[in-house]
Amino acid sequence: MNATLNRLIKQLSLEPVTTDIFLGESTDMLHTGRIFGGQVLGQALMAASLTVVPERHVHSMHCYFIRPGDVNLPVRYEVERVRDGGSFSMRRVTAYQEDKHIFTLSASFQVEEAGFDHQDAMPQVPGPEHFLSEADLVRQYAHILPKGLSQRFLVDGNPIEIRTSNPQQYFVPGHYEPSCFMWFRANGQMPDNPLAHKAMLAYMSDFYLLFTTLLPHEQVPFDKNMQMASLDHTLWFHRPINMSEWNLFCVESPNAISARGLSFARVYNQRGELLATAAQEGLIRNVARFPSTS
Repeated sequence: MNATLNRLIKQLSLEPVTTDIFLGESTDMLHTGRIFGGQVLGQALMAASLTVVPERHVHSMHCYFIRPGDVNLPVRYEVERVRDGGSFSMRRVTAYQEDKHIFTLSASFQVEEAGFDHQDAMPQVPGPEHFLSEADLVRQYAHILPKGLSQRFLVDGNPIEIRTSNPQQYFVPGHYEPSCFMWFRANGQMPDNPLAHKAMLAYMSDFYLLFTTLLPHEQVPFDKNMQMASLDHTLWFHRPINMSEWNLFCVESPNAISARGLSFARVYNQRGELLATAAQEGLIRNVARFPSTS
């Protein structure tokens, strides 16, 4: 197994403190001192899931990012067992660092049952073999990327392999359509544990959503004047996902206003099955182009 992937799997596993309290460790993925949002998404989902019987599977999670997380401090996840009904269970997770509230999650779980079945068709997108890896792109654009981001790919390694359909739009400012496609998979073989695959999807789902909100505005995310942060995040799980296989992330941004950008994403496997849907709103503030009037 890829060493970086193995570290992430261990991170997402959590350390139990009591029945409903867990500790998570962090990695300074971008060398900024701040926790990557996908990490707390995956860890909080894992914490909630560990308090639910295995027969009930997560189908939705709704989250708010309250404060930036410090990679040098452990994260304490406290789970509230809101309800266990006949078919559904509800959990609320609050994440703390040194008693400061940094993140909250509400998640719903359901037993499997028969029901109606339909989905949107998968877009026609060339396969992953047609696109460059992120590592190749970093080598090509290393001169304009933050040093920490380059190190993540070229030195540390990346636990998720991502191949983007139109990568230059994230490096060269322009007026692009606010949408993109990317193939992704774990950078190695995942364990045979469906919960680990869902937590890994939650981790990955924080990539590129905010970046896509910038595409129509002649703005690249690596501009030193940009302040970007996830504000809230929702993920609906429709069908089982295998993170060891290639899956397609289809992202579009319908709106940006008041220094906030909104994006939606759909996740398909190569068989065209709709596996999950994500939504995120985040801060996209350029302090040079839109100086504060206060």
